[in-house]
Amino acid sequence: MVWIPVISQITLGAFAFLPFLQHQISISRWLKKPLKYPKESPKDELMILLPVWNEGKIIVNKLDNLASHQEIKTSLLIIDSASDDNTVEITKSWIDDNESKFHSVNLIVMEKRLGKTPAVCRALNYLSEQNFEGLVLMTDADATIAEGSVERMYGWFSNSNIGAVGAKAVRKQSTGSERPYRDMFETIRLGESNFDSTPFLEGSCMMWRFSALDISQLDKLSNADDAQIATAVRLSGLKSIFDNKASFSDIAPPTIDGQRRQKIRRAQGLQRLLRRQKSNSRLKLIPRFKKIFRRQNYLHNVSPVLAFSAGLSAIARWVIVGINGIPTGNEAIIHASLGAIELFCLTAWLSTRQGIVLPLLSKVGSILTGLEYLFIAKINSLRGIPSHIWDQHSDTRELISKEN
Repeated sequence: MVWIPVISQITLGAFAFLPFLQHQISISRWLKKPLKYPKESPKDELMILLPVWNEGKIIVNKLDNLASHQEIKTSLLIIDSASDDNTVEITKSWIDDNESKFHSVNLIVMEKRLGKTPAVCRALNYLSEQNFEGLVLMTDADATIAEGSVERMYGWFSNSNIGAVGAKAVRKQSTGSERPYRDMFETIRLGESNFDSTPFLEGSCMMWRFSALDISQLDKLSNADDAQIATAVRLSGLKSIFDNKASFSDIAPPTIDGQRRQKIRRAQGLQRLLRRQKSNSRLKLIPRFKKIFRRQNYLHNVSPVLAFSAGLSAIARWVIVGINGIPTGNEAIIHASLGAIELFCLTAWLSTRQGIVLPLLSKVGSILTGLEYLFIAKINSLRGIPSHIWDQHSDTRELISKEN
């Protein structure tokens, strides 16, 4: 009887985790062929897009940060999602005092809060009505762009094949496990960029060609607008890449629960994007990106379910052993071996969940907690819980306001 859950656990576990190993092997190979940074500088007009909602505590710091990047002539478009604090008043006052720091400044105030993606679409439609044809730099209010990063990202666009570029996140005051988690996914993005393109970029600081994005491709009822934009740009025929030499800093939610909530919301948006675009006929025209996209869809939408099922098989095995007693012979060896693996995985998962970094366990723990977030995100979607409108992490705004 014990053989049934054993075979089930091994099979499900293999199909859940081996694709991670396969992609990691590919990434290590792709990292050996980095992209060459262009020598020339583009001449495109640059528009900074700043979506905000209830950012009164930090909006001045953000606007000052954007105004400090003066090597490139830029315009500024702020889209406010019906803030009910003093964000709009503070922004208008700052514009009156600093309008000369940009080529032009415009503020759009929405009548109702609909979520970030609808706000971004509203702003992009406005640019379309103005016949804008340059580059768009989208950034979040809680992100401080590092010196030289705007210029670094801007320089990529002298290469006519580049359609979108994303920057590296430097998270402050995060739990100990956040950096290994972030490093793993940034390495994946870099490898995918070298091979072809990455479907995932950070909306806190990303730049793209306005002409490369079909606004109608954005799903207004979902979040992950940054990944939606990166994917749509690649499907239009241009590359979407991650640059680890351009960066921004922000403050991660200071609590483990806050970081978990943030990751689950992000996971839900990515899952929806991957499901929605996996059958897009344009993928067939981009075989390398199709390979990356299908792998990511499997890892985000299939692996979490398989991993959960493997866990249920392990529980069933222990229940059978508890009822029938410890097996003997080959069954005992297999049961003991699986038990050791389960102990290792359980330790890695629990330590990472608590923000504890242990040697040799952090990467495995990051994968397991990632699968946990993805599984919860899938359950949330099945329950009809939306992800495009969420409660703001007010504690991070408090920390940013005290820091500046």
